Amino acid sequence: MKHLVAGLALLVATTGTGFADEDDAFVTFKVLKPEVARAAAVAALESCREQGYQVGVMVVDRFGIPQVYLRDRFAGLHVFETARRKAWTAVSFRTSTLELGKLTGPGEMMSGIRELSEPLALGGGVVIEAAGSIVAGIGVSGAPGPDIDEHCAQDGIDAIMDEIAF
Repeated sequence: MKHLVAGLALLVATTGTGFADEDDAFVTFKVLKPEVARAAAVAALESCREQGYQVGVMVVDRFGIPQVYLRDRFAGLHVFETARRKAWTAVSFRTSTLELGKLTGPGEMMSGIRELSEPLALGGGVVIEAAGSIVAGIGVSGAPGPDIDEHCAQDGIDAIMDEIAF
């Protein structure tokens, strides 16, 4: 019985947390499969389309590297850059760009972020998380308001939640 308890204690101690041993030279992480990233982008695009808006959607991995880009046929030329920057900003700052917009407004302590060249503190970029870890970001651009872009992005995330919940 002592050996069984000791074995179970060892098993519990070595599994479950998912964190690398502090002495380990490697870090493990998860990113979305391209098919799942594409499903999120399609769902976000369709959400905006159903509301009558032509948008561009970018999904980036947890490092901000583009995985998927979709542009509806009449979306403006600017949507590629803005969707990419929104998704990048969400994963970089680990928050939605709508929230970041509030935190970086004039007179706010973090307003200097707006002086950087890459971040875009304009709603429509949302972090995609699974089990408390960032796995991707999604950015939507082209609807008549950043709150609508953000809503479409969230619809894209909601469409894949069953696949990424673990």
